[in-house]
Amino acid sequence: MENPRPDKVAVVDEVREKFESSDAVLFTEYRGLTVQNLAELRASLSAVGGEYRVYKNTLVRLATKDLEVDQSFEDDLVGPTAIAFVGQKPDGTPGDAVMVAKALQAFAKSNPLLIIKGGLLGTHVLNAESAKALASVAPREELLSRLAGGIAAPMREFASLLQAIPASFAYGLKALIDAGGAAGAPVAEEVVEEVAAPEPTAEDTATEEAATPEVAEEATAEVADEAPEETPETPAEDSVVAQDDNETVADAAAEEE
Repeated sequence: MENPRPDKVAVVDEVREKFESSDAVLFTEYRGLTVQNLAELRASLSAVGGEYRVYKNTLVRLATKDLEVDQSFEDDLVGPTAIAFVGQKPDGTPGDAVMVAKALQAFAKSNPLLIIKGGLLGTHVLNAESAKALASVAPREELLSRLAGGIAAPMREFASLLQAIPASFAYGLKALIDAGGAAGAPVAEEVVEEVAAPEPTAEDTATEEAATPEVAEEATAEVADEAPEETPETPAEDSVVAQDDNETVADAAAEEE
């Protein structure tokens, strides 16, 4: 196009900007639709972040000539063509290509004159079937919800497992105590009692021995057995000693006389 008019240059720049800022673009044929039909379609698309515009095909081709996309979508730019751009919702949040495709598909069911011809999803070209299939995909919010649920489910199970471990241990321990303990438990209790009992002192030992008659008798018997036996003196020896003493006294008396 040589020496285009300023108004056409402005339209080309506008179309190029919309292609560059949109996440997706869907081409439709609106032949036979009334002005009222188009107003209803624009309202339904605006609610989900879509903008429905009509441009001349030649200006659209010129605007998209330098874009880094597959140019095969130009085959859809034949006949009266209106373009649905996926932009922003009225509240400023990003629009959803799936929801825009659903709105177009729902309108086409009640208005068969609207034909979805194809489009662009990012830099990828969509044919008519692919553009219609886009309407069957779950919305972004639902996909994000599923993703969040898929991530949260294992975390909830892990948290439940961590809570169940001490609870199960407590229940098992209580059941073991109620059942009287496991094999070997009495031995363990005896060991605990022995460790807990204080060591006896010397006073406690003496008191315990004095308080036990049997222990005192046994000690006395042991001392008696160990003592040496004394040899008793015979009566004959005692008499001889006494006789010798008497003779000695008599001799002494005779000498004095």
